[in-house]
Amino acid sequence: MQKDSELEAQPTAVQIEEAPIEQDNLFGTPIVLDDHSDSSEAQPTLPEHMVTLTDQTSLADCAEPYRRELILRGKSNYTVTCFLSDLKMLMDFLGTDIPVGRIGAEHVTDWLMKLKFGNPGHVPAPKTMARRVTFLKNFFTWLEREHIIRENPAASLTLERPQPPLPDLLSDDEVQCLLDASKEDARCHCLVYLILRAGLKKEEVMGLKVHHIDLIDPQTPLVSIRFAASTNKQHRERRIALPAEFTTIFRRYQQSYHVTDVIFPCTDRNLNYILARAVKTADIKKRVTLQLLRDTFAVQQLRDGVSLDGLREKLGLSDEAWLESKEKYRRLAFPK
Repeated sequence: MQKDSELEAQPTAVQIEEAPIEQDNLFGTPIVLDDHSDSSEAQPTLPEHMVTLTDQTSLADCAEPYRRELILRGKSNYTVTCFLSDLKMLMDFLGTDIPVGRIGAEHVTDWLMKLKFGNPGHVPAPKTMARRVTFLKNFFTWLEREHIIRENPAASLTLERPQPPLPDLLSDDEVQCLLDASKEDARCHCLVYLILRAGLKKEEVMGLKVHHIDLIDPQTPLVSIRFAASTNKQHRERRIALPAEFTTIFRRYQQSYHVTDVIFPCTDRNLNYILARAVKTADIKKRVTLQLLRDTFAVQQLRDGVSLDGLREKLGLSDEAWLESKEKYRRLAFPK
């Protein structure tokens, strides 16, 4: 891994175009999760009944405005889906017609207890319960912030984040073996190198385009991670410097695969297959995922002297994601 001084870079903010993602609405009709809509397009005007919410508005009528709030706040598609699913479960428990102003602390506590103990023989995972508490706090804080309710029934809930099991990271020898094995295919080599040496997430890798790679100075190649302005993720945009050898790796990949626009024009499943072949060639027996490569990068950064704040900038993590990741990486880098 390269020292921190080799990876210092300044963030930039350039918009990219992404296709909207359509999925089934948990409340009945298809919706489009427009995280990646073009900022030049005017946002649709909400119907009258969606913008005039009061404490007498039913829980069901808050669902669509809440979905839009999550998207405007830059929440991932996964978070939007999970929180809407939690909202539907809350509606099933309290009733769709209950006014949000009548929901008290005892209601949300009863719902959590029902989820945790109401199904004999099935105990939800601690992480799942923690996420549902996060949903309650997020949903009712939004209602309170918009002055729709006077008292937040989730304010007193305690969020106990369970510590996930620590991943079995790649050793330095395994990292080198994987890099050597990936050289058999230019696409695989580029993919593995980008994550092991820049710490990119899978979705960031899939969003890369050729113009995000700056090879003006071949000795200091740069990769820019960018989001559409409409996603409200500008604070996570960043530029990352890579070792000089990436210039040769990327140019070889461009020539071999005739890459002119999207760098990895395939599905996330294809990326997993590409990695799996290299892992098999390297004869690594661990379960190796793209996330494990990112974790390996993060821990090596801390061991090389990068501060926790510096690591967060390199990884581009949000406040919520950093709360969970910070302790994990600290424990991995400096076990007691």
